[in-house]
Amino acid sequence: MSQSSHSMSRMGGPGGGGGRWKWSLDFNTGRGGRGGGSGSASELSSPPGYSVSNAQQAAEVYRTADKGLKVKRSWDLALGPIKQVPMNLFIMYMSGNTISIFPIMMVIMMAIRPLKTLFTVNATFKNFDANDSPTSHLGQKFVFVLGNLANVALAMYKCHGMGLLPTHASDWLAFADPIERVEWAYVGM
Repeated sequence: MSQSSHSMSRMGGPGGGGGRWKWSLDFNTGRGGRGGGSGSASELSSPPGYSVSNAQQAAEVYRTADKGLKVKRSWDLALGPIKQVPMNLFIMYMSGNTISIFPIMMVIMMAIRPLKTLFTVNATFKNFDANDSPTSHLGQKFVFVLGNLANVALAMYKCHGMGLLPTHASDWLAFADPIERVEWAYVGM
């Protein structure tokens, strides 16, 4: 840093008299940097093209657009679990029906995640119900619950396909005979 610029910063301005820069504003006292006038911030004129009525119209348009955006966003949230159904079907197909750690882990996660979500439906839609009545998003909540129940049903179907659900009398009663297979298929050599 040169000696002249260092002395300028210490002195406070280009004139070296300890004053402020000529273009600076002091917002605490309401005085401008030019000549130290006593004008206040409220005396400033509006920028070109600005009017109070335009600002009020823009605020009204924003409120109506905000309401439509809230409805759209709540429907996106409500349809989220239904959009997960095809992905869960693909995961079910890829994991197979064998009893091993990977398919069992997939089935447990497919069942527990929607069940946890079913207990937090009101908390999920709380942001949308803040300004409206709690029943205003009843349709979205119903679709949200149906989507989560569909995911739980897929998990139960996968458990049935793996043979983990007790669906026969022999699963419950010790004296009942297990189901006899009508035919067996063997892979040929």
